[in-house]
Amino acid sequence: MTDQSHPAAPKSTPPMPPTSHTLPQLLRTGRSLWTLLLIFACAGLAALATWVHLAPDLAIVAALAVSAIGLWATGLVPEYWTALAFFLVAVVLGVAAPETIFSGFHSSTFWLLFSGLVLGAAIKHTALDKRAASVLALLPLRSYGGLLSGIVVFSVALAFVMPSSIGRIMILLPIISALAERVGFGPASNGRTGMLAVATFGTFAPAFTILPANAPNMILVGMGETIYGLNISYFDYLLLHFPVLGVVKSAVLVGLALMMFPDRIPPHSVAPTTTSEPFSRQERALSLVLALCLLLWLTDQIHMVSPAWVGMAAALICLLPGANLTRKGCINTDLSYGALLFVAGIMGLGAVISSAGLGEAVVGAVTGTVAFAADWPVWNTSILIGLSTLVAMITNLPGVPAVMTPLAGELSEATGLPLETVLMTQVVAFSNVFLPFQAPPLVAAIQAGNLPAKAIIRLCLSLFFISLLLLAPLDLMWWHLLGML
Repeated sequence: MTDQSHPAAPKSTPPMPPTSHTLPQLLRTGRSLWTLLLIFACAGLAALATWVHLAPDLAIVAALAVSAIGLWATGLVPEYWTALAFFLVAVVLGVAAPETIFSGFHSSTFWLLFSGLVLGAAIKHTALDKRAASVLALLPLRSYGGLLSGIVVFSVALAFVMPSSIGRIMILLPIISALAERVGFGPASNGRTGMLAVATFGTFAPAFTILPANAPNMILVGMGETIYGLNISYFDYLLLHFPVLGVVKSAVLVGLALMMFPDRIPPHSVAPTTTSEPFSRQERALSLVLALCLLLWLTDQIHMVSPAWVGMAAALICLLPGANLTRKGCINTDLSYGALLFVAGIMGLGAVISSAGLGEAVVGAVTGTVAFAADWPVWNTSILIGLSTLVAMITNLPGVPAVMTPLAGELSEATGLPLETVLMTQVVAFSNVFLPFQAPPLVAAIQAGNLPAKAIIRLCLSLFFISLLLLAPLDLMWWHLLGML
């Protein structure tokens, strides 16, 4: 990655980032070998600590989780290889039932990613991405910072009208990639990486403050109503979280992107055209498919069909022989099966951890050693946010409401905080992603957008610590003004 812009290479496909090494290279490269040994040492320590302090039958699950996440985070081997190794080891050791280990393959997230990859291939094949990019290029954004800000505003706005984060990312990335090419950013430039990164995080992170926009939100609200009979309205949820975790976090995201991916709009940037060619038959057909798909996504509370199956129907239309909405042989040439295996592995690991009860065991051990103070609500709230953050790091983002919501009643009595306040601390935690591998939408974005994993990890970590140390206290101040504390 470089700090200089490069002219766009016409009709070229961005190369895959070199994120993995062959086994002989690992053995010859001292740094990679030490990293590999460190990962396995951490896995061994995690297993030992789990054996001693929690339960012996959870030790293998802890070691497997640390090993897989470590390999995914460092990219020492291809992500799909780690996923396949996880499947093999988990089945051979019997850490969970096969249907749990392979649950990622029949999850709606997996099939939503599959349909998103097909729709992305169709958008590129019909050149609809370039047409959409030419429309966005008409915006009066003359600076790199203005361009990133405009992308974030557009991405957040999309979260208000489209419920699926992976669906939003799959539609956004081809358009923003084409816009980067049109502006003049080459495949390896900071500018392209920054644009795709803010589009991904901009439509994902602030969406945790918009009730139907991400899965953990809905899991939290649904379980809160089922277990405690607590109804949380759309407006109250938005008012409580969006000003800080939505608006302020979006501004922080733009600032981080400017620092981590510095660039400037090239002087040879393509000027917006005032006239355009008429839509082709394929563009009109795909536009209709996407419009119907978006309409059904927006009205899923009415027809009750999952966004994944709506996406699958759209993908089938795009793959229909004779429709000419995708390249011939698209299913074999344009889809990344490595990305699909990666996501299935991530989902399977989360399911194994959840079914084994590792998250509950860790929370139980930690809460037994924490001293809550009934007359100090800020301290209690901070501890609850820390506990939920720990659960998110051990399991995944949807695991936070699954683990913490059933414990909310007891935690409310122990802390003296209102039940609603205890539940809402989860939002601060699951909206703050430590590593991309906690969140399938970010994993899908890295794969579908050919984004350098190390760069996205650095952005993720930076946003995590800023959110934890700055935005979380600001959010608690906002809660105090609203009377929640």
